[in-house]
Amino acid sequence: MDYGYAELQSVESVAVARSPGEEQRHLLAYAPLVKRIVRQLSSQAGGAMDREDMEQIGLMGLLEALRRYGAPDEKFGAFAALRVRGAILDELRRQDWRPRAVRQESHRVRDAVRELTRRLGREPNEAEITAALGLSSEAWQAHQLNENAEVMASFDELLHELANHPADTLSPEAQLVRRRSLEQALGQLNEREQRVIQLYYEYEANFKEIAAVLDLTEARVCQINKGALKKMKAFLESA
Repeated sequence: MDYGYAELQSVESVAVARSPGEEQRHLLAYAPLVKRIVRQLSSQAGGAMDREDMEQIGLMGLLEALRRYGAPDEKFGAFAALRVRGAILDELRRQDWRPRAVRQESHRVRDAVRELTRRLGREPNEAEITAALGLSSEAWQAHQLNENAEVMASFDELLHELANHPADTLSPEAQLVRRRSLEQALGQLNEREQRVIQLYYEYEANFKEIAAVLDLTEARVCQINKGALKKMKAFLESA
């Protein structure tokens, strides 16, 4: 199944000149895409940036995408979504949106979960984790969102690298290899992981919506998404 990542292959490497009127028309046409991505990411921003600011940054990412891509076609949405998401995540990182105390707590929880996993000899479930660490469900979910945001930012950076290699400088064989690599990375995932990735990246659902579709908790969806992205990133970096 193609989830949209392979659409990155048609990106042009040079900026495209357009009249202000043309740019404005395209920006308005794709503004709903920006709003959907902001809705996705706002829950992970933890109040560090309000939605209006995120939308403005997303629109700048969309404008950059328009200027790099050329005339929008059926593949433009996938490329633009990556640029918009990347622009917002870059700004969140620039603002150091996770205070030191939050990062330290995240490390503590991560180490405790690793130790619990070692003791049990398997991956603990949410109830076991919250009981062992003395966390509320809300605190565990907040931890998962923070962890997931870091992994997504890292994965999006890798996708940016793939997108920034001009497709028109590659031979057809090299373009095919690059596309196959993305498809093979998806193939490393189990069915549930593929479904989460599909819902998030292709259908632009947020974690709450994915949890409702799959009858899971948001924390579990975060966990699945994080694991899936780590698998794909490891595969792409070793390919």
